[in-house]
Amino acid sequence: MGKQVTCRRVYEQTSFEDGKRVLVDRVWPPDISRDDARLDEWLGDVAPSTGLQHWYSHEPFRFAEFRRRYLAELADPEHRSALSRLRHLTDDGKLILLTAAPDADHSHAAVLAERLTGADRSEPDRPAPPPPPGYRAAVSAKVANLNAGAFAFVMGTGIVSTALNINGAHTASLALLVVGLAGCAVLLPAYVWRLLRWRQRFVADLVGPRAFAFLTISIAANVIAARLVADGDTAVAGAFLAFGAVGWLLLGYGIPLGLIASTRRDASFDQVNGTWFLWAVGSQSVAVAAAGLARLTSSHLLQVLALVCWGIGLMQYLLTATIVLARLLARPVAPGNLMTSSWICMGAAAISVLAGTRLLELPPEGMLLSRSVVAGSAVVLWSFSTWLIPLLLALGVWRHVLRKVPFRYELGWWNLVFPIGMYGVTTHELGRTTGTSWLTTLGRWEIWVGGVVWVVVIAAMVAAAVRPHLTARRAAGSNRRTA
Repeated sequence: MGKQVTCRRVYEQTSFEDGKRVLVDRVWPPDISRDDARLDEWLGDVAPSTGLQHWYSHEPFRFAEFRRRYLAELADPEHRSALSRLRHLTDDGKLILLTAAPDADHSHAAVLAERLTGADRSEPDRPAPPPPPGYRAAVSAKVANLNAGAFAFVMGTGIVSTALNINGAHTASLALLVVGLAGCAVLLPAYVWRLLRWRQRFVADLVGPRAFAFLTISIAANVIAARLVADGDTAVAGAFLAFGAVGWLLLGYGIPLGLIASTRRDASFDQVNGTWFLWAVGSQSVAVAAAGLARLTSSHLLQVLALVCWGIGLMQYLLTATIVLARLLARPVAPGNLMTSSWICMGAAAISVLAGTRLLELPPEGMLLSRSVVAGSAVVLWSFSTWLIPLLLALGVWRHVLRKVPFRYELGWWNLVFPIGMYGVTTHELGRTTGTSWLTTLGRWEIWVGGVVWVVVIAAMVAAAVRPHLTARRAAGSNRRTA
């Protein structure tokens, strides 16, 4: 007889003959007590990651993609032991997988039931992997699943290019600038293609909890503009700034309005995440690029734009920090979803400092604030961003050493590159502007650290892209030898 596994809502009552009742949600369901649930076991570790659940939001048209991503997550060490426990329970008899999801048939419990009742999936019995799809199909699949924050690659590359230029490594800086521009040339058409071809997915991401990741488009353009200002390319820098400022205006208003007005959003603190700090980073990126261009062109309009965006960014940072801190303290945190996005908090503080230093370089007659206020705010924010670094490193130890989350490349790694590179530039520029030599020296060393981090992440990205092709070739060679 085959294994008998069913999935039900936790609120439904079942008899003893139906099987053992096992809750597979990560968070205890509302409106039911532990006595009323009548559980035999609770295996929260087998549930999907918080990020995947927020992305899915129980939208039926996303279920196929959700199923694929969740099955991939089940191979992680964090899920593997819990899944093994479920297999053991199915060997003992009937099993009921319980969830609080509104539609159990389109929930992770249904995917688990399918996995547990399917054929043996142990490694020796797996069929040979299918041949890789054609190039066009592969590209189409990549674009369909394009991460909303893909421009974080351009952000990280652009700020490290700026950092290396400050340290006098002009050739390496120019090379990274070219890489960043190439990234823009590839990613921007991909975003447009995804919007036109997979409109529902795109719009669903745009009103989802990670919608602020779309602001990486605007931020990347402004980071490139600030880098071009250093070379004196005012015309091209102005074009990038114009694109970034328009994107910041549309997304900076559109994303919060979409989150507020959406009737299908998950009204829970759990949807708050580190990418929300990109709201403040977007405003400060406009301030940095506008102030740099104003210094070269003596434009009063750009000077005012820089000052206003700096003030807006400070308020957005304070608001977001309050919300994120409340979420971290009030709700449980999954280690797999914390590390990379949490570094954006430090990056947002650092870019606010950099924007302040750029304002201090502008003529004083156009400043609406006293220079002492701007300088004092920059020092306070730099001190806070410095204080955050040991805390973030400790969270990394908790995630990878204590909770055994494996090091594996994902796009979120670029959320590490940008804050680290930005912190180095900020430290150097704050020291230069205030005449503090030890800050300038410290900033130069931090810039090299940022360069090393960029090299490590780009190598991991290339390895992750090449590894599936190498695996497929080895499998094909093994099949030929077996034949």
